[in-house]
Amino acid sequence: MDIILYFKTNLVFFLFSVFILSLLVGSFLNVVIYRIPIMLKREWKTDCVAFLADESDTGKQTQAISEVSSEEESFNLSVPRSRCPSCGHQITALENIPVLSWLFLRGKCSECQSSISIRYPIIELTTALLSTLVAYYFGVQWFTLAALFLTWTLIALTMIDFDTQLLPDNMTLPLLWLGLLMSLLQISSIPLTTSVIGAMAGYMALWSVYQLFKLATGKEGMGYGDFKLLAVLGAWLGWQALPLILLLSAVVGAFVGISLIVFMGRDKSIPIPFGPYLASAGFISLLWGDSIQKFYLNISGL
Repeated sequence: MDIILYFKTNLVFFLFSVFILSLLVGSFLNVVIYRIPIMLKREWKTDCVAFLADESDTGKQTQAISEVSSEEESFNLSVPRSRCPSCGHQITALENIPVLSWLFLRGKCSECQSSISIRYPIIELTTALLSTLVAYYFGVQWFTLAALFLTWTLIALTMIDFDTQLLPDNMTLPLLWLGLLMSLLQISSIPLTTSVIGAMAGYMALWSVYQLFKLATGKEGMGYGDFKLLAVLGAWLGWQALPLILLLSAVVGAFVGISLIVFMGRDKSIPIPFGPYLASAGFISLLWGDSIQKFYLNISGL
């Protein structure tokens, strides 16, 4: 408790601590963003092999799964160690310092001099800046820790969806239950009833749009992960925040989508992930949702 009291009386040190911690978290998020989709695909492959094997022959299933597993090395969030994709050089601790190592190495592998994407330090720095903003806004309280976890997960989900058009259940569903738990324990200012209704309404809102679009066009306009992500935001922010989240995500999504088609010649048939826009709108609503709604009500005279 002494550290909490110290943080409350030393705001600058508190924000600096959050910034440094979030740089490290940002480095870990780079691992999550890259590895989670690969882990999921390997899991799906194993499930498919087991399903396609003779279901009446348990031994054949076991053998098929063993063959798939033996073909691939252990791969999760902790192993193998990070390495250069070009030459296989294992990244040392000194080469893995957030932002600084990339700058010191001038964006190149120390072994083969292959380029290292600038995306890695950008994600680390973005995570640190957004986290510091969250810490400044909410101050020293338990909900700040929860809001930081929400922010970190939204960053990871944004990049995973951008890369693969996947919003993994093993990330969205725990986040949904955590949002409800924050309300149940009264750590969040959102009442439990409002949080539950928000989760239900968030899921059903996009599910309904999906079904209507599919009925009208015969095509799928979005994935089920989008429904679950909006349910997450409804659980964390309450059902009252959903209209603003949908409006912000739709406006930003339309602007970015049109810009990609007009200025970058993107093929209209290539789907554009909606998750990043939902996550961005959710983060904006987390910090400034009430202010934006009050501003709108004031200028509209309502």
